[in-house]
Amino acid sequence: MSDQAEAALTAAFREEWPRLIAAALRITGDLQAAEDVAQETLLAALDRWPLQGIPDRPGAWLMTACRNRARNLVRDAGRAQQRMASVRPLLDGHSPAGSQPPGGEAPDIADDRLRLIAMCCHPALSTDGQVALTHRMVAGLTTQEIARGFHVPAAAIAQRIVRAKRTLRQHRVAFATDDPDLSARLAPVLDVIYLIFNEGYLPAEGDALTRPDLAFEARRLACLLTALTPAEPEPWALRALASFQLSRWATRSGPGGALLTLDAQDRGQWDGELIADGIGSLERARAGPRGPLLLQAELAACHATAPSYAATDWAAIVALYDELLGFQDTPVVALNRAVAVAMAAGPDAALPVLDELAGHPALAGSHRVWAVRAEVNRRAGRTAAARADYDRALELVANQAERRYLSEARRQVDEAARPGPGEFAEPLPAREPNQKKG
Repeated sequence: MSDQAEAALTAAFREEWPRLIAAALRITGDLQAAEDVAQETLLAALDRWPLQGIPDRPGAWLMTACRNRARNLVRDAGRAQQRMASVRPLLDGHSPAGSQPPGGEAPDIADDRLRLIAMCCHPALSTDGQVALTHRMVAGLTTQEIARGFHVPAAAIAQRIVRAKRTLRQHRVAFATDDPDLSARLAPVLDVIYLIFNEGYLPAEGDALTRPDLAFEARRLACLLTALTPAEPEPWALRALASFQLSRWATRSGPGGALLTLDAQDRGQWDGELIADGIGSLERARAGPRGPLLLQAELAACHATAPSYAATDWAAIVALYDELLGFQDTPVVALNRAVAVAMAAGPDAALPVLDELAGHPALAGSHRVWAVRAEVNRRAGRTAAARADYDRALELVANQAERRYLSEARRQVDEAARPGPGEFAEPLPAREPNQKKG
């Protein structure tokens, strides 16, 4: 396959994956069968596109092939008679998103991807199962990618997904006709959208600094949530957080995909419409109690609304992290707070905290604590310590854009170049999914 065909297929498949799953699921009624059909569709494209050329509308090609394979699977299995009523709208050529359940009433959740998330967040599933299944079915992440995000073996993730599919089958959960109560599933739905956004905003691995397909899809889903549950404050907080973060999307990397830290970004290129949406959404979120999502949106607002990097209110950011620690006393939140402390009170105030965090078991496999400590040591003039910390971070980093940034910073240490203030990567995601037994 040519590089062009491979790139087109990869882009189209990432974009269409949840739609393919939803379309196949409406026809087959089985999540495993739907995933198999979607994967077979990819194999068909791999066979045909190099020979026939890239279709003018790659997504439409994939969808047509997927529906046809799903219908063939139903017929070949001898279930066509029993399922004819439910697949009749599809066989007549109507769009899955516009199809209706028996009785003629449109479902409450018209968007297939949001409906798919709600299904994957069924209360019969454990939180681990909900998150793993949604990452696989909605975001299209591989088991290896999901495993990296949760620092667990890929085999464990695969087992979670298998168990989740089995549980949904046992509970006879129907994708096309069941209308779940979103308010009852709001916490896990928020968790999975948030985690999808995080993977898109800063992937754990790969050559690129970002995955826009995931990040912007997560914001779209957050906006749908606010439309469906306008009285709930947390979806507004998630929407505000995503809007603020994505407002500086175009300035997060420079030529060749090089990472640009906040102090190096051109604020004149930040997206004013997204910032305005973040401000409006944050006002709606403030009507509810102060929780982790709202506090993270407030933190993002501090950065997005500061007129310049020098005008950033680091003292306010430290205070917000102190409040967030009351909800989530985790090493990730403590690491982000240490960065703010270094900016507000100087590197010497942050180093004791970073020394302690460097030995925390939860951060043992993460490069970021070492990268932050390297930056703080470099700002404090401790060249040898900074060099050692950069070396340790480079041993652990998997994202290649971050690797290039750290390598350049390490080179500057070797040349004894003194940095300007604030050369830190952006804060890590602070929210972790609520754990539920099962």
